[in-house]
Formats: sequence, structure tokens, C-alpha cells
Amino acid sequence: MAIPVTLVGAGKIGSSIAKLLAHSNDYQVTVLDTSAAALDLLKHQALVRTQQIAAQTELAPLLQGQRAVIAATAFDKNHHIAKAALAAGCSYFDLTEDTATTRAVRTLAHDAVAGQIFMPQCGLAPGFIGILAHDMASRFDVVDTVKMRVGALPQYPSNAIKYNLTWSTDGLINEYCNACDAIRHGQHITLQALEGLEHFALDGLEYEAFNTSGGLGTLCETWAGQIANMDYKTVRYVGHRDLMDFVVNGLKMGADKARRDQLKQILEAAIPVTLQDVVLVFVSACGHLNGQYRQITDARKIYHREIFGEVWSAIQLTTASAAATALDLHFAGQLPDRGFVSQDAISLAMFLNNRFGQYYAIDRYAEEIPV
Repeated sequence: MAIPVTLVGAGKIGSSIAKLLAHSNDYQVTVLDTSAAALDLLKHQALVRTQQIAAQTELAPLLQGQRAVIAATAFDKNHHIAKAALAAGCSYFDLTEDTATTRAVRTLAHDAVAGQIFMPQCGLAPGFIGILAHDMASRFDVVDTVKMRVGALPQYPSNAIKYNLTWSTDGLINEYCNACDAIRHGQHITLQALEGLEHFALDGLEYEAFNTSGGLGTLCETWAGQIANMDYKTVRYVGHRDLMDFVVNGLKMGADKARRDQLKQILEAAIPVTLQDVVLVFVSACGHLNGQYRQITDARKIYHREIFGEVWSAIQLTTASAAATALDLHFAGQLPDRGFVSQDAISLAMFLNNRFGQYYAIDRYAEEIPV
């Protein structure tokens, strides 16, 4: 019998998750959204149930009888959805990069019933990047440094900031403005977003990377006292960071919510969306292994491709498949069965062997070090 799950949000990522689950024939998917147009479009693309809701709709009654809910909407709605999940007794998953939201969800998870889990940060970053980094760090006898780098980039950049909108504008602004977690010399510290600029090359192309918020997920807690250095940075084409730093900090567009809302309007009016993108995932880890000080790396490029007869952007594919994998593993009994669950509860092998996680196994360049 198909497992009943509800998905809140019928945007680019939410609709992609719904399609993956619905096409598997193992899930009975209900999608909630405030937009009738978005729901109508989705109904013509996948066998899902839909219901239009208002922004103030009480969700708990709509989640009765559901086994799980996935929040695929703006991060500021997630706490409300998680509270409804707790009341309805169903498990909760989200894609947030917002650290405050994750802390709030974690608090709610203390009251979970048997079989009910709360698993935020189930996307690309945070999400898969943490699973990969945790796996690589665990291969060392003593791990010293882990660097995580992720970017969703247009294949054909043609504007001054060398960027196109590929996912949530709210999430983009959030990670460019909020404080960033890191470990330095064994201490958990906070860094400023858009700082820590560095350059590196891969496949003959030069990239830049800089601090952004949220990508580490809960890894600072997992590796507290066990690692000297750990950080996360977003990857962009060279020159992007300086222009965005001028906008966010120089023009003070990241100063408060009102200005961030203005920045969102400006970006969505001026920067076009593209489906022709590539997701770059890069992890470098150093430590002692078999008496040697070693470095291992794992780099993956996932490109846009056709799924179910439609062109999916790389960020759609990577984010949606990661969330679907977490849900799938939960119902397969491969995750803890109660309370808060962090991404490092999923092993890399478990993730890549999943039917949805297999999309990450392509276009990979890595030094193989056995676990």
C-alpha cells in the first residue's frame, strides 16, 4: 500500500520532490500550496493530490493520517509546519539552511512519539554535503581538517555577477547575510558571510569560494572535540563575491528584513532563472591514516538533465533527490526511529545506494580511501 505523505510547497523544488515520490508508486502524495496555478500545473505533471491553502491555514488537521510531511517552502514557515507535524503525529522533513529554524525544530523533536522523527536540512547543502564530509572525516585514524565547498552555477554565465537564479531567492539572501558556523583550532566559532575569499581550479576552470551560512548543518556538534578545522563555503565564478558584498554590505541591503525583501524583488526582476546549470560538490579532508598525514578529496559535478520527459535543473535534481532519499530511508527503517535526526545519521553508502540518492553517483572524481 502506498505511504501517505504531504508536501507543503509546489515551487521548483517542492514539485520536483512530489514527482520523484509519485513516480516511484510507493507514495500517495498530497501537495499543499497557496497558489492554485502552481497546483494545477503539478496535477498535469504527476499523479498527486492537491489542496490550495491560505497562508494562515491550520495545518495539523490536514496532516491527520499522514505518515510524514516535507516542508518545501520559505524557511520562515518551517517552524509552523513542524509544530503541526508534532500535533498530528507524523514525521517531519525540510530543506532549510537557516540555523535558527533547525534549533527550533530540534526543540520540538523532544516531544516526538515512537516512530516519529524530525529531520531538517535534507537538501544539498546542508544535506548531502554533510553526509559526504562526515564519511570522509570518519575514514581517518585522526582527522585534522575538512573543507566543504558547494555551488549551483549557471553553465553559461552572461551577466556581471556571473550568476542566474537557480533556487530559492530567500535562501540565497539568507546564506549571504547570516552568521556562519566553523571550527578553528578545535573551537566552534562564528564567521561573517561573504568573507574568507579563496580561489581554486577544477577541470581547468577557476572558481572562488567564500563563507555562507547554514551549509555545515549540525556537523560542528557531531565533530566537537574531534577535529581541528572544519568549514563550509559557497562556490561561484570569480568576481561574484565582490559585487554581492557591495550590494549586501556596502549598500546595506542585508541590514534587516525590509531591505532583504527589497533585495529579493531586485534580484528576481533583474536576474533570470536558468535550468542550464551545474552543481559542484567538493570536499577535501586531511588527517593521519596508517601513520601518514594524508589528504583525500571528492569532487562531483551534477548537470541539468531530462527527468520524466522534462528538463530539470541540477539544483532541482540534487535538492529534491536528497530529500526523497531521507524520506525513503526513514520508511525503510534505516534511520533512528524517534526524535531529532541529523544528516550524519545517513551513511554515504546508504545514500548512494538508494534509488533517489543514485543521482549523486554520476560525474564523480575522487581518490578512493576505503572506510
